[in-house]
Order: sequence, then C-alpha cells, then structure tokens
Amino acid sequence: MTKHVFVIGLDNFHLRQLEGIRHAGDYVFHGLLPYGMVVHPESYPIDEMIERGTSEIEASGVRPDAVIGHWDFPTTALRVVFRDALGLPGPSLEGILIAEHKYWSRLRQARVIPENIPEFQALDPFDPDAADRVELDFPFWIKPNIGFSSMMVYRVDGPEDLERALAGLRDGIGLFGEPFDRFTCRANLPSDIPTDIDAWHCTLEKPIDGWQCTVEGFVRHGRTTVYGVVDSIRGGGIGSSFSRYEFPSQLPESVQERMFDITRRAVPSMDLDDTPFNIEYFWDEDTDRIWLLEVNTRISKSHSPLFMDVAGASHHEVAIDLALGRRPSFPRWEGPHRVAIKFMLRHFEDAVVTRVPTDDEIGSLEREFPGTRIQVEVEEGMRLSEMRGQEVYSYEVAVIFMGGQSHDELMDRYQALLERLPLEFHDVESG
Repeated sequence: MTKHVFVIGLDNFHLRQLEGIRHAGDYVFHGLLPYGMVVHPESYPIDEMIERGTSEIEASGVRPDAVIGHWDFPTTALRVVFRDALGLPGPSLEGILIAEHKYWSRLRQARVIPENIPEFQALDPFDPDAADRVELDFPFWIKPNIGFSSMMVYRVDGPEDLERALAGLRDGIGLFGEPFDRFTCRANLPSDIPTDIDAWHCTLEKPIDGWQCTVEGFVRHGRTTVYGVVDSIRGGGIGSSFSRYEFPSQLPESVQERMFDITRRAVPSMDLDDTPFNIEYFWDEDTDRIWLLEVNTRISKSHSPLFMDVAGASHHEVAIDLALGRRPSFPRWEGPHRVAIKFMLRHFEDAVVTRVPTDDEIGSLEREFPGTRIQVEVEEGMRLSEMRGQEVYSYEVAVIFMGGQSHDELMDRYQALLERLPLEFHDVESG
C-alpha cells in the first residue's frame, strides 16, 4: 500500500536521496513548508509555520503516514508538532528540546558520562556584568544554546575576544531564541530542567580536540542502535572550519566501540526515543580520551550521499522507517564505492564572487570525474559576508561529493577537479 511521506523543507537534492532508498516506489513524497521558509530565512515565525503546514496537509487531500525532516532546529521540533497533531509515532517534544539545548543537554550528559564532557557553564550575554560572570579560564568556546553549522560560535582566547563574542551573540541570538520560546510554551519540561536558562543564553565550554567523527544512529522503544561513523576533518586558521567528511571512518574499531557505549548511555539520558540522531565526538589520541561534542536529533543531511555511495541507500530510510513506526534495517552495504567524501570548499576572507561555473561546465566536470556531484552555493556578484547561515570564520562556497575506492584516490581527484573548477573571487575589506 502506498505511504504518503511529508518532508519539511523538501528540495530537489534531497528528493533524489529519498528516491534512492529501498522500496522508494511504495512512497509518495510531499513537500511540507517551502524550502526558503525552513532553510536560512530571515526569521522563524513558528506559529505561522505551524498554521501554514497544517493548511498544506489539509489541502493535500491525503492523510500523512509519516512526517520527517532532515534540517536543524526548528525543523526538529516542527516535525514533532505535526506528528502529534496527526497521532503519528515519534519522539516527545520535551526530549527534542532537551537534546537541542546546549546547556540542558550538558546537564543531562553530566549525570551519565561526566568523564566524556568538558567543563561548561551558562551565561547571559545581555547581562551588563556578563564578562565578570565567566567562571572558566581562557581559552574557551562560547556558543548560543540553540544553533547549528557553527553559527555565532566563537573561540575566546582573551578579554577582547570575549567582548566581540558577546556583541555578536547579542546581535544574533534572537534568531533562534524567539522560536525556541514558542516551543517551550508547548512543552511540559521536567522539573530538573532550568527553564530560566533559555535559548537567549549561551554556553561556554573548555576546548576539546582530537580526531573528530560523527556517530549516526537511532533509538526506538528505548533501544539505541548505531549504524555508521563518519570522520570530520577541519581546517582554517584556528582549525574550526569543516573541510570534509569521510565515510567510512578510519578510527580504530576499539575506539568506535567505546563511542557506541557512550552513545547508549547518553541518548536515553536526554529523554530521546523513536528518533534518528547523530552525535559528534573527539578522540584525543595522546590521552586516549573520548569527548562528546553535541547531539543532533536528526540524520545528518550532509552524510546522505556518502551512505548512498557506500551503503547503497541514503539514511533517509532510517528516518522514514521510524516515522512509520518500524524498526530500521540499515545499512546493507550495497553501494558502488568503498569510500565517499564530502568536500566543503571554503573562502576565508570576505569577497565578491566574480565567476561561477555554468550548468554545462558543472555537467562536464561531473562526467570527467565519475562519481562526483558538485553544488555551488554562491552566485556571481554575491558578497560572501551577506550570506546567511555561515560560521564566524569562513564561508562555504561549494560542496563536492565524490565516491571511489580509497581516500588517497579521492584526495588526488579532488585536487585535480579544483584546478578545473571555474569559481573566482575578488577579496574585499570587511567593514
């Protein structure tokens, strides 16, 4: 029987990923809320989004069998609201909010895996005495309690960095603070959650470092399952900007097993159930210590093509199975490649885009480099500092997915492709 799956913020790229899963012919995929309303809008009018989404479902003429989403907050919470209204299975809103909130999630993690999290504290950036209330020694990271893609995340090495970070947070934190408030009004949060430390606050954490990776998994009926590990490689001046994701991970199996054990303890502590998730970790090779960075209550959309290449299907399959009330059986390792990498091409200075490849040029390069998909994120004439959804220290200008037989092969092919990619900039002074 055909199942109707509604996908929040559906675009053509992810529609292709969905169409590659097992039994895709059994599903009809419906977009729910426009892409531009969900991904990097100027604001998130939650009540309007819920009202519009409800109207779109009613106007579709079909009853949804599942509602899924692969974008960050507020999509992670919106899917719960829509599912609850329809009586569909899924995680609780309270669990999603606890896991998404940087400080609340750390409090819960500190109960069960204290040895795997750094020193941390909450801070109100609007407090006139905020700088005096910092308890951690320099250096540390400061980040909004709700956010993604390293937006408004600052490395603080001294008082001047702190003032810059606090000013940036005061200016931008409302983008997520206001919509998070709308969801907390709908939730019945447990008594141990300090709701006065809301999404207008930020979290400070001591730096953690090492070999970074992401564990992809799901929890269903209280049972936590892990099905893949993706390595995350960073670059840039302070080593904070993602440069590529590599699958499968090259971490020692013993280290991966220890991460799985930590995962099985951490996920239930945040009241998560019946949801996919991914958890970012560091392994410090010198001390052999494992650090948990953060938990995301969704599949990583960035990893979908990597699973397609190596496992033979996107892990959107996991999200759909859970949303339908089924236990996923993923992956099956039926992909055409042994290794897959997502390369994130970045520019580290403000600039104006002076040349981008045409569709024909992209098509020609993809044919010349089989197993390659190129997504250019900028347009000619665009100024990078005006892009939305970017981290503090760099601008992501293109994404390139590649599949092949080895990491070395793909690194060589990527460098060869960059020499041919007609993407040009004119650097300008910021200010």
